[in-house]
Amino acid sequence: GHKLFTLLYVAPDGKRVKRLYTNMPKEYPVGGYKPVTESDWHKRVIGERRAWVGYNYDDVKWAFFDHELIRSLGCESAINQPVVYAGRVLGTMNLLDAAGHYKETDPASIEPFAALLVGPFLDAIAADPG
Repeated sequence: GHKLFTLLYVAPDGKRVKRLYTNMPKEYPVGGYKPVTESDWHKRVIGERRAWVGYNYDDVKWAFFDHELIRSLGCESAINQPVVYAGRVLGTMNLLDAAGHYKETDPASIEPFAALLVGPFLDAIAADPG
């Protein structure tokens, strides 16, 4: 389960991500680019194509600049599952919920859903004007 669910794809230039979907459009609107920052989170999820699990607010704070907004929504744990096609990360599927909600084994159960997003992500990237 999740309280917040978003989909972000990596723009063709590889330097930005764009929100393709959100279940909280007021707080996290669809569209608009965010710069990609080099970080340990980026290295793991984008570079190594491995899911990241944040178990508590300290983890969320470490990973996300908007951690205060995330916390205000009742979210203090997260899974960021890369959407991978032909060895390339197209974007991420992001689930956030209360502290302690996710476990290390959870990404294996959502990975098949990430595979279903390859087509929509490829379409969004192909249509990206930037």
